[in-house]
Amino acid sequence: MRHIIVLAVLVLLITGHAAADERQSERDRMVRMQLENREIECEATLEAMRTVPRHLFMPLNVRHLAYADRPAPIGHGQTISQPYIVAMMTEVVSPQADHKVLEIGTGSGYQAAVLSEIVDQVYTIEIIPELADWSIGVIEYLDYKNIEVKTGDGYYGWEEHAPFDAIVVTAAAEHIPPPLIEQLKDGGKMIIPVGSPFMTQNLMLVEKTDGEITTSSLMPVRFVPFTRHDD
Repeated sequence: MRHIIVLAVLVLLITGHAAADERQSERDRMVRMQLENREIECEATLEAMRTVPRHLFMPLNVRHLAYADRPAPIGHGQTISQPYIVAMMTEVVSPQADHKVLEIGTGSGYQAAVLSEIVDQVYTIEIIPELADWSIGVIEYLDYKNIEVKTGDGYYGWEEHAPFDAIVVTAAAEHIPPPLIEQLKDGGKMIIPVGSPFMTQNLMLVEKTDGEITTSSLMPVRFVPFTRHDD
């Protein structure tokens, strides 16, 4: 089944890739109008957002929305986040060139690709097999060699590769999963939306310093629910 999905992804990517450079001006405008005007200042984050072809991480029927100031559906009840939210979550965890980052909620793979432009290694977990296969197809086609995708329940993190310099969670959890706190490196940062499904949540910054955890609320957000295998 995975081979069929990956083949279908490749057909769609080949259809859209010829226009990738033609859409560079849209990415430049997106960065200028949506990010810099909202005080996203980290140059590495801005350059990653200029570079990654966001439209190739989206189904054909919504690619016209790729550089709009809004989220968009990617199937299976999931969305690709608004560009500003992707950039803000990236900037807040202070990614560095030598960092190892865990992402929970791969979706189409866009956030992982943005992170991979900055950090050494990205490990990302997606619970919906079809989306995991889709993201693998896009990531392989675009030759991102520092991203590893796993299909599974992100609540438990990825202990094999822990600890992580940063953790980015792209689905709303009712609480901060203890395994993710344990897998966060001392001095590391995690960003996660916390709150009830289908309601306004709080985007929380979690920091670990000398083994102590501090949390701070950054802004109200609306994310899809954090899906579990036992839901």
